Amino acid sequence: MIHALISGAVAFALAVAVGLPIVRYLRSRRVGKSISEYLSEAHQQKAGTPTFGGFIIWVPTLLVTIAAVDWWNHRSILLPVLVIGATGAIGFIDDLGTLQDRKRGGLSWRFKMAFLTVLSVAVALILYRYLEVESINIPWVGSYALGLWYVPIAVATIVGTTSAVAVSDGLDALAGGVSLLCFAAYGVIAFAQGQEFVATFAMIIAGANLGYLWYNAHPAMVIMGDTGALALGSSLAVVALMTGHWLLLPIIGIVFVAEAASNIIQIAYFKATGGKRIFKQAPLHHHLERSGWAETQIVTRFWVVTFAAAFLGVAFALAVPA
Repeated sequence: MIHALISGAVAFALAVAVGLPIVRYLRSRRVGKSISEYLSEAHQQKAGTPTFGGFIIWVPTLLVTIAAVDWWNHRSILLPVLVIGATGAIGFIDDLGTLQDRKRGGLSWRFKMAFLTVLSVAVALILYRYLEVESINIPWVGSYALGLWYVPIAVATIVGTTSAVAVSDGLDALAGGVSLLCFAAYGVIAFAQGQEFVATFAMIIAGANLGYLWYNAHPAMVIMGDTGALALGSSLAVVALMTGHWLLLPIIGIVFVAEAASNIIQIAYFKATGGKRIFKQAPLHHHLERSGWAETQIVTRFWVVTFAAAFLGVAFALAVPA
C-alpha cells in the first residue's frame, strides 16, 4: 500500500505542476464553456470558463501509471487505461461542440449512449473471456461466479456509472471530489484483496483528481468537461468490476446514484404528467441550488456523504470471506 499511496501523491504533485500551463493554454485558445440558458444567474457567470480540464487528470495518470505499475506482469491494467482513452476522446469531441460561439452543439445523447454501450460490451467480454473476471462478492456470504450473466451486468455497470458521473459534473469540485473518494475507497479494497497493481492505479487517479481540484475549486479556473467526466465514470466502473465488488458501487457512489436517479425520475414524471415536475430542476444539485443551498454547501455535503459511504463500502468489502 505504501507504493500505491506514494504513486497517488506523485500524481497529485504532477497534476498541480501541469495544471497551470494547461489552464493558461486553454485560456489563450479561448475554449470557454457555453452555459445552458436554463441554469441560474450564478451559472451564467461561469460562461467562458475553460473546459477540457480532464487533461489535468489524465496526463499525470498516464505518466505515473507507466512509471509505477508493472505492466508486463499485470497487463490487465491496460483495459481501464484504454477505456479512459476511448471515453476521453469521445468526451473531447463532445466538449468541442459545447464551446462558446459554436452553433452545432455537442454530440447527441443517443450517439454517446450507443458508443458507450458498444464499448461496454467489448470491455465486458474482455473481462469475462480473457481476464476471467466474472464474480460477484457478497458481504458476509462469499464470492460466486456468474458465468455469462456477468456480461450484461458489466455492461449495465459501465454505462450506468459513466452516465451518472457525467450528470453530476455541474458544480465546481463536485464530480472531481466525489470520484476522488470513490477511487480511494476502491484502492483500499483492491489492496485488501492483494491486487496492489489495481490499488496503485486507483490511487493514481485519486491523486491526479486531487491535483485537478486545485484548479477546479470554487470559483473554478477550469472545468473537466466530458473529457474528464466520461473517462472518470467508465474507469471507476472498470476498477470496481476488476475487484469483484461492483455490488458496492451504488453504496460508495451513492451521490452519483442520487444525481442520476433524480434526472431519470424528473424526465419520467414530466412525460407521464404532461409537463409536471417533482424537482425544481434536475439533477439533484440544481434542485438544491433552487432550494436555497449555496454551491459550496452542496459540494461539501456531497463530499461528506461520499466519505461516509466509502467507509461503509470498504467495511462491507472486508466482510466478504476469503
